Amino acid sequence: MKREGYHGKTRSWGQVLSLEQRVCMLDKNKPIEKQLDAGGLPYGQGRSYGDACLNPGGILWDTRSLDRLIHFDPNSGRLICHPGVLLQDIQRLFIPRGYSLPVTPGTQLITVGGAVANDVHGKNHYHAGSFAHHVQSLTLARTNGQTIYCSPQQEKEWFYATVGGLGLTGVITEVELQLKQAIGPWLQVETCPFDDLDALFALMQASLPHWEHTVAWLDGSASHLVRGFLSRANPVKSNRLWNPSAKAYAVPKLPFSVVNKKTSTWLNALYFQRNKKPKSKVVDAESFLYPLDAISQWNRLYGPKGFFQYQCVVPMGQAQETLNSLLQTMSDWGEHPSLSVIKAFGPHQSLGCLSFPKPGMTFAFDFPNKKSIPALFSMLDKHLAAAGGHLYLAKDACMAKDFFKTSYPHWEQFMAYRDPGIHSALSQRLMGY
Repeated sequence: MKREGYHGKTRSWGQVLSLEQRVCMLDKNKPIEKQLDAGGLPYGQGRSYGDACLNPGGILWDTRSLDRLIHFDPNSGRLICHPGVLLQDIQRLFIPRGYSLPVTPGTQLITVGGAVANDVHGKNHYHAGSFAHHVQSLTLARTNGQTIYCSPQQEKEWFYATVGGLGLTGVITEVELQLKQAIGPWLQVETCPFDDLDALFALMQASLPHWEHTVAWLDGSASHLVRGFLSRANPVKSNRLWNPSAKAYAVPKLPFSVVNKKTSTWLNALYFQRNKKPKSKVVDAESFLYPLDAISQWNRLYGPKGFFQYQCVVPMGQAQETLNSLLQTMSDWGEHPSLSVIKAFGPHQSLGCLSFPKPGMTFAFDFPNKKSIPALFSMLDKHLAAAGGHLYLAKDACMAKDFFKTSYPHWEQFMAYRDPGIHSALSQRLMGY
């Protein structure tokens, strides 16, 4: 993906889809709006699990060369940068200087543009909201040559369509972010095991007001019971030397999946045994916030067929009952997720028309790619719809168009701001073009 006009197949992060498209690297030294041909899609690190970052038969505008930090005000913490800057670069540069990003997802190996376009969230949503809550302004380049500056105060409709808008309103060329003050790169982490859903939800409710980061893990191997542990963390000062530059272990391309029912059962059981007793320790924030970043190309563990993730959000009042229904349906189908993660969303109302977070609980389940999985997801969608929930578009590859339109009520409002020269596999599947 380094040569302009490169033709080839690009895979989603889930590796389920491999689609033919042309890739063009945008030139940061030329006006971006003059480099956009109709039929394109902005592309960053390609970490969307489903088809949101693919454009079959079209163009991917690779934004990773747009990687400049333009301006930083150390008094206010305001940072202006290009969309191709990695979150990791911001964190490692500014944390030693007393600032950090207020919100990051489970990986810091994504671009700022991708974080805006997917309005990503972290383990601290209850306190900090999503990424868009800390975006002060954006500059968009449209395929008709137009440039739009937007913010929550100026051209706000464009702003609300673009944050969480999956890159479909234009190419983001500049982002102004509000960083937060940080006391360092260390977290005090407590691990609290649980053995049923009542205990999980009680732990979550007790932890949320007092802990900045909360996340729960479920043992997907335990088909006869619900067990796991909740991790909660707060920033802490430490005199330890911070050396975050260690290289990640790289997974080679594999001809088969090493993630199957037998290995998942063994690894989940082992992980639970290591965390079945309460404990507290100080850890490097990167190891807690981005555990999978320690394994480069970890998605290759699923082999050439890849994997699906089902991530949804459910209102708090229906969360426990819905989680129980989802787990029971998976068990009835004989499918147990290789990874199960639960987080809480706070009262912050999402800004974007297509933003995922809303007050409640979010559940994420990974499954190796098999023929039965799309049908299983369709069954899970019925429980989700009954609870008033919806799916995360950045992770989705299977949702039906009707469910999208009913669960994202602002989609028609969003369509008024779409760039007609931009489309993706997801937009064609769910929006018609």
